Amino acid sequence: MAFKALLATKPGDTISTDVVTFDEANLMPGDVTVAVDYSTVNFKDALALGGNHNIIQTYPLIAGIDLAGTVEASTYPGIAVGDRVVANSWGLSQTHHGGDAQKARLSGDWLVKLPDALSTRNAMAIGTAGYTAMLSVLALEHGGITPERGDILVTGASGGVGSIAIAILSDLGYRVVASTGRLEETDYLRALGAAEVIDRRTLSEPGAPISSERWAGVVDSVGSYTLVNALAQTKYRGIVTACGLAQGLDLPGTVLPFILRNVTLAGIDSVNAPQAERLRAWSRLATDLDLEKLTRTETVVTLAEVAGIAADVLQGKIRGRTVVDVNA
Repeated sequence: MAFKALLATKPGDTISTDVVTFDEANLMPGDVTVAVDYSTVNFKDALALGGNHNIIQTYPLIAGIDLAGTVEASTYPGIAVGDRVVANSWGLSQTHHGGDAQKARLSGDWLVKLPDALSTRNAMAIGTAGYTAMLSVLALEHGGITPERGDILVTGASGGVGSIAIAILSDLGYRVVASTGRLEETDYLRALGAAEVIDRRTLSEPGAPISSERWAGVVDSVGSYTLVNALAQTKYRGIVTACGLAQGLDLPGTVLPFILRNVTLAGIDSVNAPQAERLRAWSRLATDLDLEKLTRTETVVTLAEVAGIAADVLQGKIRGRTVVDVNA
């Protein structure tokens, strides 16, 4: 059976993407076949299609690190025909055909059955970005950061991770300070729950190795000087979560926040997170994320629009979450 897919090829030094007709017989091995409803465009998707980060490791390959849909066939224990499922990262769009297609075949180990409260569209409005935001919130909680401890800084606030983090944290009772380079999005960020919006330039330049205490916790998707300055301003025994590198992958700081203030820097990995942690994150997303707020973050596009959107993501032009309707 043939279906539509966004196929990435690399005939030379540049990646090319085209919507093609793909034969189901050419899908890679797996014990579950999914009729895909939606995929999404995350920052990692944008890096992959940008071609400069060697994320896609074999060509040709169907793009898309996420998918949500309904199981068509399964030999995997615990996953049955008709189950609604979501897959985030693993090897998708790296070594295995991804979610930007109307069908996918993959390992049942990579799948999470969707909670009843979430539709497949909700799942991709969340996507890896929102799931990563939830992992960050769980890390803050694990470190004992409660709303009473003080403000939570969210960097890259108008992006996918930032938008969902703000929505979750504010509804859990935290006072959230949103850092963004797009101050024109202030009303959007406040609608998601930000109590205060600050210009990212206050954090993105080289600063003091240790500064006045401001944050009980931080959700950072930016890295580089922004992460270093956030660490320098974190309160005693605060928790800083790091999940991204939008500004850079360097960490040009000192050990002072760690040895003077007992600050914890918690790395957040969404790609290979254990299944138990994924289940916990998706369970909490179903209860702690306001779906009306989620709707405010999303824009829906077609497969043919993905490459253009990916370029805009890399340039910081996209607000919130981009859902790909693979059947549109």
